[in-house]
Amino acid sequence: MSINTRRLALAIANAVDLVGVDDTAHGKRVGIMARECASVLGFPQAVCDRLFEAGLIHDCGVSSTQVHRILVTELDWEGAQAHCDLGARLVAGFGPMADLAPIVQFHHTHWNELPDSLDPTLALHANLIYLVDRVDMLAAAYLRGNQQLLHAEEIRSRIASFSGTFFAPELVDSFLETSFPEAFWMLLAPDNISQYVNEMGDEDGLEIIDLNQLRQFAAIIAHIVDAKSHFTVEHSEGVARLSRYLAECLGLSAECCDKIEIAGLMHDIGKLQIPDEILEKPDILSPSERTLMKSHSFVTLQILKQIDGMDDIAQWASYHHESINGTGYPFHLEGDELSIEARIIRVADIYQAMAQLRPYRLAPTAPDVILGVLRSMVRDGHIDGRVVDLVAENLAYCHGLAVAAPST
Repeated sequence: MSINTRRLALAIANAVDLVGVDDTAHGKRVGIMARECASVLGFPQAVCDRLFEAGLIHDCGVSSTQVHRILVTELDWEGAQAHCDLGARLVAGFGPMADLAPIVQFHHTHWNELPDSLDPTLALHANLIYLVDRVDMLAAAYLRGNQQLLHAEEIRSRIASFSGTFFAPELVDSFLETSFPEAFWMLLAPDNISQYVNEMGDEDGLEIIDLNQLRQFAAIIAHIVDAKSHFTVEHSEGVARLSRYLAECLGLSAECCDKIEIAGLMHDIGKLQIPDEILEKPDILSPSERTLMKSHSFVTLQILKQIDGMDDIAQWASYHHESINGTGYPFHLEGDELSIEARIIRVADIYQAMAQLRPYRLAPTAPDVILGVLRSMVRDGHIDGRVVDLVAENLAYCHGLAVAAPST
């Protein structure tokens, strides 16, 4: 597949930015500031652009809204390294972005504490991401009303005070030079961020990646989503495994099976915008909470459709709450509007969710009980009976796929 890999980085940024709930552009602002400072430092254009992408994905180890709030309100937090290490492991597993893993790993390490074994160039790049990340933290208090420019000197002075300790002196100097013009701070206004990011995303950056690499990317998204709550650990992976198996049983092509698995991994991206306290609420959701929850599959589509070449995957992933009889959400599709791929993911999502512990359910549901629920949903016209028949014929194996990776 020909994929603009920068669009993949933007998809990660969009996913992680959803975690912020009230602040949904942190990664983009960090990427913009990193690229602007790198340009003043005289770095080659390709390096400047790569640092933009590093800024976009630097927080890919963050899933919790609580952790995100700390990261954008505390200048130096001793628990920050956990998300750096996790993010580095995720990125290292995806070939087109593997070179950014050290930058992600050390983007909260003080300049005077970086290991001597780290390549000097990577150390400088990681420290630049750290510097502009902390600039954005300091500016976060002034986001409402777009007041960053009014407090620019205060922010610049605070960063300057850490020259030689938190940040490399040459990076501090470059930031002070880059941030002196008012235009630097104006770039960080929401409308200007969108224009900047769109222009960067439209640049020619097509790479040929295979479906295995695309699955590696999807696995990053799945981990970010599933780590948001201990109740949803392995949910996306389980849906992906079960969806692929059912597609294989139906005789769909190998390429189609690969794509269904990828769609299963990414179907719940939109849930990242749901606050932790709602996802883990043990009681019935309020009408407003329910409305917010029902928006997540639409958000999934909005994120994935920005990646050229993934239209079918984006649709299959975002239709996982649609019903054949038109009573699903948020699009109310019905009948032939729902492809067999979307119908498979719908069944797999229901099965896996019932097989897992949930805050509103004291124990996972037994396989035969889940099958009974699925049969009932077939009778009511919600899901495809052909897919449920396959689950029934292979119930034990399907259950194993839903709850854990097979041992062989």
